[in-house]
Amino acid sequence: MPSPGELTASDLQLLALAAGVSPEELSRLLARPEGLEELLRRPRTFETLLGERSEDPMLRASPSLVFAALVERAAQDLSTAMFVEEWLGPRQSVPLFDTSGLRDFVASSQRRRLLAGLLASYTRVASGTIWTRTGRGWRRQRFSELDPLRLAAAVEALPPTTRAHAFRRLGDLSLFLSGVFPEHVAARPLAARHLERLARLLGGSPDELVLAGGGGLAQLEWIGRLAYRRAIASGAEGPARDAAVELAGGFGRARRVLNFITGRYLFPARQRWFGHPEGP
Repeated sequence: MPSPGELTASDLQLLALAAGVSPEELSRLLARPEGLEELLRRPRTFETLLGERSEDPMLRASPSLVFAALVERAAQDLSTAMFVEEWLGPRQSVPLFDTSGLRDFVASSQRRRLLAGLLASYTRVASGTIWTRTGRGWRRQRFSELDPLRLAAAVEALPPTTRAHAFRRLGDLSLFLSGVFPEHVAARPLAARHLERLARLLGGSPDELVLAGGGGLAQLEWIGRLAYRRAIASGAEGPARDAAVELAGGFGRARRVLNFITGRYLFPARQRWFGHPEGP
């Protein structure tokens, strides 16, 4: 959830329009501790930003506001959902009736903020080249925040004392890809040699590798949990540490919430908003 101070001028105009209040009244609403959340939960706010007749919300509002509204709406929908669709594969899903774990996960404003922030962060991703030392000298490698193997290679190139943020980002990518692009992940399971390399980097065990070999989604859940734990062990502090703790322990529930959001809201616009994921 963005803080009121992080909202753009366009965000404030849209919120005032949705709430039907003047800018002065909006400021008073946002000054309350839960004022922004209350505004985002209003049906008119969602319709103004993301209704079927609305233009692309990314043209009018910041990604932070768009995804905060989307996550708030998903939390409301989950509060009354009898079941959700559990994604198994392309055009394959089964009803998951045990939704209490998902409701518990999004009941926390901190976790909703984490999911909204994660989605917003992937509307702009970094890519380029990095230089790594090999037995044959320096080698230039392509880097992309949407490719887990290239991101892992970038982590390896960093001094161990500076890896905390990069481990956290590897965990975020694992959650983002498995939550928003599950069919891409399922169609591209990592080879055994890549899993072994990741196990060495992340401190995984052979037994965990066997468990992770069940498919692309299981592999990314294994990578994500380990990456968040490594971020903690590498010295992540403050909010970054809190986020890693929450997502390491709740990765499966967070992934299913993102699957729910993707299936209900993001599917038509996800490649326009996020681009296309990369991978082996």
